[in-house]
Amino acid sequence: MKIVFIFIDGVGMREPAADNPVNPEVCPALCRLMERNCTPCDACLSVDGPPQSATGQTAMFTGVNAPLFMGRHCEGFPGPSLRKTIADGNLFTELRKRGLRVKFADAYLVDSPEELAARRFKSVTTVMALTAPETILTESDLREDSAVMQDITRETIRDRYPDIPAIKPETAAEHLFSVSRGCDFTLFEYFQSDIAGHSMDYARACATLRTFDRFLSVLLRFTDASGTTFAMTSDHGNIENMSERGHTRNPVPFIARGPRAQEMLARVKSLTDVTPALLDAMRPADPADRQW
Repeated sequence: MKIVFIFIDGVGMREPAADNPVNPEVCPALCRLMERNCTPCDACLSVDGPPQSATGQTAMFTGVNAPLFMGRHCEGFPGPSLRKTIADGNLFTELRKRGLRVKFADAYLVDSPEELAARRFKSVTTVMALTAPETILTESDLREDSAVMQDITRETIRDRYPDIPAIKPETAAEHLFSVSRGCDFTLFEYFQSDIAGHSMDYARACATLRTFDRFLSVLLRFTDASGTTFAMTSDHGNIENMSERGHTRNPVPFIARGPRAQEMLARVKSLTDVTPALLDAMRPADPADRQW
């Protein structure tokens, strides 16, 4: 059983509207998944106000209702309490306890996990990756096409790293699938969608979603052909409403396609269900062999 899991930041579910770029003309592959292989997922978690990244992602990757625990939705980077919650147990550490091969496919522009750990500000996914340093890929991996840049095409780093060539979204999908071939579980995070959503620039949002959709359509062909399970979700809504700069309270899509997809779709109702559903999907095929 192999899973490729995409965390796409800031994409909620909303009815078609003139200010909603999540539509079949802009991102047909994503919209087909949302129509055929998707269940709505609650990102609000019984806490007032718009969901935010630090608590939403902590809930997603630990199964803990972080907004309820904190008493509010926390934006940006996780503080000490959330970092401790992540360190106490998360998707990566649980998979590694079971002897599974795990990679975070996003390339960090560092030489080593130690250099990454020295950074002052760390996202939820970075804190999680540092609890299992063997999951981390670095600049050298990117140069060898053994990692994927968070923007997919590498365009955002061209000014700082002109010697690292930009690539097409389709090529990035090939690189991600190549990483996944040596793993049981592979995570890729795409947060340009959230950045575009905050911009209130509809054309920029469309361009961002088109890039992701080209990447997605090729990746799905690889996962389908190999029998790999594909899963994807978000931490909160944003880009689906370009009339507002902030996050929305819309449900987010939880998408699953491939082996055990229906089990996951039936189980996930909120962000706190994502990690338990993924872990359960990775159980041995024979229930008699199950160890968790």
